[in-house]
Amino acid sequence: MYSPHSYKWLSPKRLLDTAFKVGMLATWLLSGPAQATETLVAQPATSTNSVYHRTVKIQGINIAYREAGDPDKPTIVLLHGFPTSSHMFRNLIPELSSKYHVLAPDYPGFGSSDMPALAKFDYSFANFATVVDTFLTAKSVEKYSLYVMDYGAPVGFRLFAKHPERVTGFIIQNGNAYSQGLKEFWNPIKALWADRSRKNEDALRPFFKLETTRWQYTNGVKDASVISPATWIHDQYLLDRPGNQEIQLELFHSYGTNVTEYPKWQKLFRQYQPPALLVWGKNDVIFPEAGAYPYKQDLKDLDFHLLDTGHFALETHGNFIAKKMLSFLERTGKK
Repeated sequence: MYSPHSYKWLSPKRLLDTAFKVGMLATWLLSGPAQATETLVAQPATSTNSVYHRTVKIQGINIAYREAGDPDKPTIVLLHGFPTSSHMFRNLIPELSSKYHVLAPDYPGFGSSDMPALAKFDYSFANFATVVDTFLTAKSVEKYSLYVMDYGAPVGFRLFAKHPERVTGFIIQNGNAYSQGLKEFWNPIKALWADRSRKNEDALRPFFKLETTRWQYTNGVKDASVISPATWIHDQYLLDRPGNQEIQLELFHSYGTNVTEYPKWQKLFRQYQPPALLVWGKNDVIFPEAGAYPYKQDLKDLDFHLLDTGHFALETHGNFIAKKMLSFLERTGKK
């Protein structure tokens, strides 16, 4: 297992700064200086072997996204969780792009998207769904499959509630839509929903520390040495930006609004019966397997898989998930 003590010649902050700057330099060298938003939006994804890193203005801010594949082919939209970004799909996208048009946006305050101050932007899951909806309109995408994970689940299910006819199917990976999936881990967050006090906010700040970010990637994994330290280093650098913790606390509070939507989403599942592939890390403490089983009650066309891994299942079971997705999308992902 990785230990920070392996890097004794760098302080934790110096390590994070250095790793992030090296990554940004590599991205700049590969893609060149940033271009005007209009140019990037107009530029098609023409090579199935390339992943493009682009931006588009939504609500006056730059939304970063990864794009690959032919836009004339069926679209799969990948919606990331906390505390990561489209970076979590870096290995999956090339596996899909030869047959599908792939889009993976970063929410505001995450990844390479802008991070406006709390006073200037509505950090809520309802607004995140609006941002993604507007993004898809800007990309002229009218039909799509949705990969939903962690925060991506309430964003994606809110999209489904707005436009059920546009969603051709779901890939569900450790993303909740049932109260059965909110176990003990959620108790301090539920306390924040009940009372937005300084005490309850401070109780959640350890969630933003490096050791917790590393734990999210390694907990429940049989062999943590297969997880690259670059994953949590990347995420932690962005969490440590001034003002980002306050944004994350706002979203912790906003998550309570998703729970009240659960009955609505479940009714829509039963009404529209979208086909679904469920690939769930069963050892996840954040979204335990108890939250996976209820999907069986509402979705008739459900390919159900519990995986022997933790929260970020793509890091250990990426090949399995990609194979199952390709089979699932071949059957359901029509444009």
